[in-house]
Amino acid sequence: MYSIFGYVALSFSFIFLTKLFLSFFFFTSNQNLPPSPPSLPFIGHLHHFSKPLHRALATLSARHGPILYLRFGSRPTLLVSSFPLAEECFTKNDVAFANRIHFPSVKTLTYNYTTLTEANYGPHWRNMRRIATVEVLSAHRLDSFSQVLSGEVVEMIRRLFQESTKTEGAYSKVELKSRLFQFALNSLMRMIVGDRHRGKSYEEFLKKVEEHLSLLGVSNVGDFLPLLGWVDTLGVKKKAMRVHKYMDTFLQGLINELRHESDNEETKEKTMIKVLLSLQKSEPDCYTDQIIKSQIMTMLLAGTDTSLGTIEWAMSLLLNNPDKLKKAKAELDAQIGNGRLIQESDLPNLPYLHCVITETLRLYPAGPLLIPHKSQEECVVGGYSIPRGTMLLVNAYAIHRDAKTWEEAEKFVPERFEESKGEGRKMLPFGMGRRRCPGEGLATRMVGLELGTMIQCFDWKRIGEEELDMSEGSGLTLPKAHPLKAMYRPSQSMISILSCL
Repeated sequence: MYSIFGYVALSFSFIFLTKLFLSFFFFTSNQNLPPSPPSLPFIGHLHHFSKPLHRALATLSARHGPILYLRFGSRPTLLVSSFPLAEECFTKNDVAFANRIHFPSVKTLTYNYTTLTEANYGPHWRNMRRIATVEVLSAHRLDSFSQVLSGEVVEMIRRLFQESTKTEGAYSKVELKSRLFQFALNSLMRMIVGDRHRGKSYEEFLKKVEEHLSLLGVSNVGDFLPLLGWVDTLGVKKKAMRVHKYMDTFLQGLINELRHESDNEETKEKTMIKVLLSLQKSEPDCYTDQIIKSQIMTMLLAGTDTSLGTIEWAMSLLLNNPDKLKKAKAELDAQIGNGRLIQESDLPNLPYLHCVITETLRLYPAGPLLIPHKSQEECVVGGYSIPRGTMLLVNAYAIHRDAKTWEEAEKFVPERFEESKGEGRKMLPFGMGRRRCPGEGLATRMVGLELGTMIQCFDWKRIGEEELDMSEGSGLTLPKAHPLKAMYRPSQSMISILSCL
């Protein structure tokens, strides 16, 4: 027999679902909304959620149009899949769409939605943005970490060379994803705290960063149907609480340790934490420990996965297109030679390498779906009325492969970006508008230097004759479904340099 609480819960469920259905019917029938594909009662268009999501939504847009009004459960959603419409969202309607959607599943992981990526537009976000762009990721600050980045590139190359010597000139097999993950995280840790191994257990920290990244890409049913927020079949909430507690304790320990170190370090490099702690003394309200931890966590998570993913995709594309790999290597030989390793200052003089990276970001943007925005006021996009509180999803993956914009859109053609043709202006791999990713400069340096050094120092080929599997995985970023494995050997002309590392 049902208890009185059961009947009450059932009644509230019925009322909620009826209200949801009626509100959806009312909005779609009486407003000048964008086109909407057929939906199901109560769940709306959630049945289109299949992996990978960016492809599922691209298929939906190809069938019904570049601007769609969807309803994912109780969340009204604007799906945009063309560059002109995305540009309209982030220029004319930039302020209107400056807020974020707050999914319950990431509340714990994002310090209650106060990180730079998740905070709503306002004084707190502006303070976080200022810290990121002026104090942490400015060109001057990145220049000061040039030697750190070069050192980590050399460390990875040195290890690859040492392992290759065991095969005495023959090709060696390597799985690159784990190597690239360590390179990216080690580089960021040294920039942030000055020591890649600072902390009790660095190996455990590596695992927690990976787990944190995977949790950010998982959605719970409660994100779209609040009435079912108590459902946690995947255990996401418990995992999130456990990972956040570990990360918060780890980062607070680093802050406490560095705070008590001597301030007399004029001859030593200034790490990012030390810069923020020095500013904390004069502006404690702007640089609280939580704000510092939030900035560090955002940088670690955003910088690690996106950088390694872009390099892995770029190498995969080059291995499947050996003529492009040969052209990139020829440019490096012509511009730098074999007497030294590529340096950060060389990157502006390597236009074809830049074209390779740009074309990689076109085909495989690190964020295939831009982080969702939320309209804080009613606005107009594409001539349609968009209600306040609508979630904005911009499908960068679909935009970058739009056959109306790109010739041979599915092909890897770095040459399309040569001679300043301007095609890069039709892309948004780092977002657009006031919430554009502030880490673009750091990502460009990390990817360019590491990819360029790998091409310069080694000869690469596929393991077999068949082309590499380019299947895409699922997640917040765009991982390869199958980590890249390749064959490599030291380039004959670089052996003397590599032997001295």
